[in-house]
Amino acid sequence: MKVVLPGGSGHLGRVLSRAWTGQGHEVVVLSRGDGPGPWTRSVRWDGRTPGAWTGEIDGSDVVVNLAGRSVNCRYTAANLREMMTSRTDSARVVGGAIARAGRPPRVWLQMSTATIYAHRFDAPNDETTGVLGGGEPGVPAYWGYSVDIAKVWEREQERAETPRTRKVALRTSMVMSPEPGGAFEMLLRLARLGLGGPVAGGAQYLSWIHEDDLLRAIDLLIGRDDLSGPVNLAAPEPLPYKDFLRALRAAAGVPFGLPATRWMAELGAFVLRSDTELLLKSRRVVPGRLLDAGFEFGFPSWAAAAEDLVRRTRTTRPARPSESLPPPTR
Repeated sequence: MKVVLPGGSGHLGRVLSRAWTGQGHEVVVLSRGDGPGPWTRSVRWDGRTPGAWTGEIDGSDVVVNLAGRSVNCRYTAANLREMMTSRTDSARVVGGAIARAGRPPRVWLQMSTATIYAHRFDAPNDETTGVLGGGEPGVPAYWGYSVDIAKVWEREQERAETPRTRKVALRTSMVMSPEPGGAFEMLLRLARLGLGGPVAGGAQYLSWIHEDDLLRAIDLLIGRDDLSGPVNLAAPEPLPYKDFLRALRAAAGVPFGLPATRWMAELGAFVLRSDTELLLKSRRVVPGRLLDAGFEFGFPSWAAAAEDLVRRTRTTRPARPSESLPPPTR
């Protein structure tokens, strides 16, 4: 199987590439740089315009578009604009390459985000009954722009004229992986420093998915021709942030975690050049369509997932999911 990963040189691209190349598949990353990684090869692109890279998509089996500026930054007006344009431009140009291909891929998986749903505590959001965000009272106005980015991102994929290619939007929650550079590494480091306490009370929900389940879910979506449109990639048991951190501390053997007020979170985010939306927005997202499709999670609960991930970080190298997972459907 040949998989093309536009924007695949980041954390999630490494997770996917490590698994698929380990299973013997050809993985081509489209990137602005030429750095080494666990993929078969890297091809240059700018994420905006067609070029020689389109030849990689023509004749491929699967395209997984991961391109977009990282959200782990200060949400300044300039950064928010770059988040928007990097996502919409890449989705548009990838869709155009698929539309012009003589032998297009059979499935195009487009990265999206669980942030598209409303900030809420009262009920979980699935793909059918979930409430899309953008107009919630009592939250910073710029949070609505993050939702707009997700909506426009998905709309670019919907508009693409690719009748021979099935399209799936991956509404992805926080991916927990031992692969260096991801959210889990940062959260575990904070916990070990004694800073893994609740933030602003900790009642806000955190949706997450274990690396192994992410890979298996994407495998399912590649193989199931009856699944298209938005799909939530999230474990079935989101939990309040304070409970999430308590379970992480238990797995790491850390007896306490200092709590942080909202202003302390603002200060910490400023120092880390990140934004408090990543901590304070309540993302209560559940995988309705995956469960309806019969998908069985290996790690439905966070406590077991945290124990597994902490154990893996103690090994000499990141765990290779391909060693324990079936190969993607051809």
